[in-house]
Amino acid sequence: MSTPEGGSEAWHQLSRFSGPLESPGFVFWRDFMRWQRELNALLKPHGLTQPQFAVLACCAWMTREVDSVPQTKLVDALGLDKMHVSQVVGRLEDAGLLQRLSSDEDLRVKQLSLTTKAKRLLAVCFPIVESHDASFFGKAAPKAQASEQIRANPSPQS
Repeated sequence: MSTPEGGSEAWHQLSRFSGPLESPGFVFWRDFMRWQRELNALLKPHGLTQPQFAVLACCAWMTREVDSVPQTKLVDALGLDKMHVSQVVGRLEDAGLLQRLSSDEDLRVKQLSLTTKAKRLLAVCFPIVESHDASFFGKAAPKAQASEQIRANPSPQS
């Protein structure tokens, strides 16, 4: 691909958008970053980041009926890179919020469970996160519509 050198006309050959605010991908990324930055500020007094909360929350949802969840299933549910999830899980384990044990059936499989400390922390943080979500997203993306969009466009597996 050649570098545009002929001014604005050459740039039109690179993008069909006249600027970043016309690009849905750029706008989504910018809004996501603002949402995450604001949520990180709300979670910081509780010692969590948004990705750490996401891991704990997903683990909580997945262990409602069972004691633990395989880390691979958590990775799939989060749609994040498995190495990133492993690093976040390690930090949460160090903080005493998650237990990571080898499976009885397969030592390569790591089973995750929330600690009592994590359950107490989630009881405080869930309302904070859900309030922020309601305030940030408002009525822009009704729950059913957002869920349908996510299901129609699942994240690629790592």
